[in-house]
Amino acid sequence: MRRFAFAIAALLVCTSAFAADLRVTDSWIRWIPGGAPSGGYFTVHNDSAVPIELLGVRSPDYGMVMLHRTVTEGTTSRMLDVDKVAVPPHGELRFAPGGYHLMMMRPSPKVKVGGEVTVELRFSGGRTLDARFPVRGPGG
Repeated sequence: MRRFAFAIAALLVCTSAFAADLRVTDSWIRWIPGGAPSGGYFTVHNDSAVPIELLGVRSPDYGMVMLHRTVTEGTTSRMLDVDKVAVPPHGELRFAPGGYHLMMMRPSPKVKVGGEVTVELRFSGGRTLDARFPVRGPGG
């Protein structure tokens, strides 16, 4: 029984340490009128010594949220679906207009400029991180 309790305690410490090693800053959503898809932007920081992959996102306030990247070739820009994105050890990954971003589709009626949206980020190893995203107008 002691071994089991020790194993559970060790697992909780590892999980808590991981949670402390990941953080989100500069989060926001660009709300577009008429229920059009919106962009989500943030920076995820990996303060651990190992790389981690962002595998997906979801939000109870949107019907679908996808990882996207804007790619520009000459004078043409297009958006590409992204399956996963690596966050380097002791580094960060920035989601910003014109680069990586969240494509947020089918907003609930309660999504309004000045409000906040909860977004769950899903990482490799089954880990998740909840973040609050303030909602800004079309001008950002």
